[in-house]
Amino acid sequence: MSTFLVVLIALLLDAWLGEPRRFHPLVGFGKLAELTERYFYSDARMHGSMAVLLLVAPLILLTAWIDFTPWHVVIDALVLYLAIGWNSLGTHASRVEHALLADNLAAARQQVGLLVSRDTAELNHVAVTQATIESVLENGNDAIFGAIFWFVLAGAPGVIAYRLINTLDAMWGYRNERYYHFGWAAARLDDYLNFIPARLTALSYALTGKVRHALICWRTQGTIWKSPNAGPVMAAGAGSLSLSLGGPACYHGKLEARPLLGTGQEPEIRDIDRALALIKRALILWLLVICTGEWFLGRLAAT
Repeated sequence: MSTFLVVLIALLLDAWLGEPRRFHPLVGFGKLAELTERYFYSDARMHGSMAVLLLVAPLILLTAWIDFTPWHVVIDALVLYLAIGWNSLGTHASRVEHALLADNLAAARQQVGLLVSRDTAELNHVAVTQATIESVLENGNDAIFGAIFWFVLAGAPGVIAYRLINTLDAMWGYRNERYYHFGWAAARLDDYLNFIPARLTALSYALTGKVRHALICWRTQGTIWKSPNAGPVMAAGAGSLSLSLGGPACYHGKLEARPLLGTGQEPEIRDIDRALALIKRALILWLLVICTGEWFLGRLAAT
């Protein structure tokens, strides 16, 4: 079966079923990572690197072995489906939007707290909306396009490597006293694995929105963001939507001076839907490129 069809099936499964409500493999992997950390933790890069290798390498090798079996196509589609969070991202963002539309700020703060790591207890309506849109744009890469990129490039083993490293980075990739050294390997690997996908995602946001604004914001603002990969994605998304994002935000009780992103107005509630629609347009663009590329390579191989 073609790569395009596997990607399409995985996306349809995600749209139809969403994330498994029980026994999600990534939840199980997270619990395994917690157990590994408990028995393997030391304030040293070597221990963190060995923990990452111990957790990720066996699953990559198992998936690579399955790729040589007759049922590999089914496994490929299931692995990619489980790695994609398009449906979940839209559901969480819509819950915030519905709470805001109902003028239920307490519920909106609670719901956006499931999407972001910043403190949400004191956010007003605009700040909740902004945080939601920022999360949608950033997770468009982490939860959708990054997984698709690595599947196209390296099949199911590539998806496994990408998603597991991404999960470990979310758990250990903090620059605090506990994880500064232990989480170093997970954070660096996540940066490397996301380098190309993040820039392709940023380009997709630009090409499916306001191109000129998006490219200018990417070039001038994306490079000064604290994350080398989230910066281009969020800056291009903000420019594409003509919204003002970024700015100061409170994390763990401490105000962090973040750069401003975008060139437009403060986000309104309806802009949450616009951000989700931008991801949908970018996803259609990716499918067209994958399909066209596969057709072209097929014709090239036949000549």
